[in-house]
Amino acid sequence: MIDKAKVVVVMPAYNAEKTLERTVAEIPSLVDEIIVVDDRSMDDTVAEARRLGLHTILHERNRGYGGNQKTCYLEALRRGADIVVMLHPDYQYTPKLIPALAHCISSGLYDVALGSRILGGRALQGGMPLYKYVANRFLTAAENLLIGEKLSEYHTGYRAFSRRVLETLPLNENEEGFVFDNQMLVQAAYFGFRIAEVTCPTLYFEEASSIAFGRSVQYGLGVLQAAVQSRLTKLGLANPGFLSPTGRRLDFDAPAESMRPVSV
Repeated sequence: MIDKAKVVVVMPAYNAEKTLERTVAEIPSLVDEIIVVDDRSMDDTVAEARRLGLHTILHERNRGYGGNQKTCYLEALRRGADIVVMLHPDYQYTPKLIPALAHCISSGLYDVALGSRILGGRALQGGMPLYKYVANRFLTAAENLLIGEKLSEYHTGYRAFSRRVLETLPLNENEEGFVFDNQMLVQAAYFGFRIAEVTCPTLYFEEASSIAFGRSVQYGLGVLQAAVQSRLTKLGLANPGFLSPTGRRLDFDAPAESMRPVSV
């Protein structure tokens, strides 16, 4: 615990059998609980998670990266989390920075904390493909201009959130695919939550998850759409559901059938 706050790590997993144990081994002891949500992996991720003694949830069907996160956050809140850290189980992001991210939240100074691959200037040294680096810099510059923030990147998958953020954002309005990540940060900025960044080294290797070029292009277009919608909403020219104060939030009492996980 940090300052009597329950810290829960959530792992949206898909084919993470080979890297899960290595990732879990480096999670600091201040973490109170680890939750793995498996999105119908084609390997033995679920068996590996069970062997490691982790609280594991298996989706009835593959819901996508965003759909997986919705289950992650809902389950963390149900289990009493005060601070939720999302960590990919592919060992791309170092678990050793969990305390830094969690302390940003527990200090009361920030509501969201991001592990930035760009902030330290070593993304390319860590193996980030050049085209992804260039796309990251372009999209981030466009988003900062449209959203009014000054973040080093919006595309990291290493994040920490306060309970209030997860209870406030209309996350059920977000897409089920990869653009969910970006929509969530656009929401956080739009609703006035304070965002911190911590420099984070990142590893790129064969077992680390990555999206193909075609999906990267689709993601980029979704990112720009979300940023434009944010600007238009601030100008009173749009009212997208994912930025609506009355949008659908994570529902404890009556989750949609597609969100109903199966515990294993």
